[in-house]
Amino acid sequence: MATEKSRFFGEGSDLSEAVVAINRSAKVVKGGRRFSFSALTVVGDRRGRVGVGYGKANEVPPAVEKSMSEARKSLVRIALRGDTIPHQVIGRFGAARVFMRPAGPGTGVIAGGGVRAVCQMVGIRNILTKSLGNNNPINLVKAAMDGLLQLKEAKEVARLRGVPIEELIGDQPQAAEPEPEQPPSEEGSS
Repeated sequence: MATEKSRFFGEGSDLSEAVVAINRSAKVVKGGRRFSFSALTVVGDRRGRVGVGYGKANEVPPAVEKSMSEARKSLVRIALRGDTIPHQVIGRFGAARVFMRPAGPGTGVIAGGGVRAVCQMVGIRNILTKSLGNNNPINLVKAAMDGLLQLKEAKEVARLRGVPIEELIGDQPQAAEPEPEQPPSEEGSS
C-alpha cells in the first residue's frame, strides 16, 4: 500500500511547483496595520498530474508552504493526448471562463499567467487558451482545472456510450488530393 500511495503522490523530487499569485491584505488595528498574506500555487509532475493549493498566513513563506501542501494533497490525473489535450473544452468557475483548444506541434502554450502555470505543470506543451469573463487569478486557475477535469479519452467515451472505439473515431478523413487542372480545351477558341 505504501508503494502504491508513494507512486501516485510521488516523492517531492518529481513534482514541480509554481507560485501563481501572492496577495496582501491589511487589517487596521490600534497600533497600525497588520498584514496577512495568501498564496496560490500549482504543483504537477508534467506527466498528467496537477494540483492547486491556496494558503493564508501572517508571513509569505508560511503562506506559500501551506498552499504547496494543499496542492500536493489535491493532485488529480488529467487525460492528455500526447503533449496536448484530446478535445476543446470550456472550464468555468465563478465569473471566470477558460476556453481550451488542442494545438498542433510547435504551437507552444498560448495562455496567460495562472492558466499557463496549470498547463505547464500538467505537461501540456501545445495548447490554445482564451480567458473570458473575470480575470481574477484564483478564479482563472480553478476554471482551468475545471476544464482539464472535463477532458475524456476516446476509450473512456466509447466505454460510456457502449460503442466500439472504431465506431466512435470512425475512418479518419484522408487529405483530399486536388484534381489536376485540365488545360482549356481548344475547341471553343478560333
